[in-house]
Amino acid sequence: MAWQALIERVNALIGARRFAEAAQCLIDAAAAGDRTAMVELADWRIGGDLVRRDLAAARALLQGAAAKRHEAAALLHTAFLAAGVGGQADWPGALAELRALAPHYPHAARQLGLIGQMEIDARGAPTSLPTPRRLSDAPDVVAIPGFMTPEECAYLIEAGRPVLQPSLVVDPASGRTVPHPVRASDAAMFGLYAEDVAIHALNRRIAAASGTEPGQGEPLQLLRYQAGGEYRAHMDALPGEPNQRIATLLVHLNEDYEGGETRFVRTGLCYKGRTGDALLFANVGADGRADPLSEHAGLPVTSGEKFIASRWIRARAFAFPPPAPLVDL
Repeated sequence: MAWQALIERVNALIGARRFAEAAQCLIDAAAAGDRTAMVELADWRIGGDLVRRDLAAARALLQGAAAKRHEAAALLHTAFLAAGVGGQADWPGALAELRALAPHYPHAARQLGLIGQMEIDARGAPTSLPTPRRLSDAPDVVAIPGFMTPEECAYLIEAGRPVLQPSLVVDPASGRTVPHPVRASDAAMFGLYAEDVAIHALNRRIAAASGTEPGQGEPLQLLRYQAGGEYRAHMDALPGEPNQRIATLLVHLNEDYEGGETRFVRTGLCYKGRTGDALLFANVGADGRADPLSEHAGLPVTSGEKFIASRWIRARAFAFPPPAPLVDL
């Protein structure tokens, strides 16, 4: 079945709420070797709302489509290899695939160029880190000058800018998304589809600096605060959360703006980094409970645009829970 006819058939079945038949139609086409069906089914397996989430199956489907020269599948498969999504992490394998893709796909070449400047080992972990500078014991705060290079900062801005969206939260009363009550900013998340091999290497650097494992981090976020934008006083620790956000690492991606300092409201500690500087702070005390002294604010930007990368780090490995699929296939 030609792809156009196949997708029309699948969409018609979905429209008729015949979800199991739609899924089986796609599964059969992928099994028959249709590369676009493989990619579509991989997307379903990653999302987990139409069929059961199965990241190992998604990884295999991406590999199959990559072998048939599907660009998006090939690039996403390298990221899955690097991060260990759906199977064992294979950093050398990810780099080998990137090298094979680089002559044909500019994004693969761009990643390789950035990675080639990093001081990393055979697993993609940093071999050295900049020396941190302690700013406070209570709360526990350190600055890390030169944590990322200007090129790495520019890469994150470039990668996230096209998908920036206003920061929203879900209203628990209505279930609708509403403007964030304390954050006036735009955000982009480097989740499963966007954490490429280069960004994964940066996440490994964040893990090393915080003394944690990469899997403990929530997806890296790009945040943009325009003039007047701010993040009012808040705590990153979550009430009643069994897998607590124990630490936060922020990276200043630019410096051509005014205002926008990070201020710890209960102690008065104020910090504004230059391009590439990081701020690492604990959200909990030695007992694992939320530390009130970690309450902080991103002060209003008075002119220009402030870009930061932010990663919340959990006490244990973190993954968003899969949704309930419409069909158990």
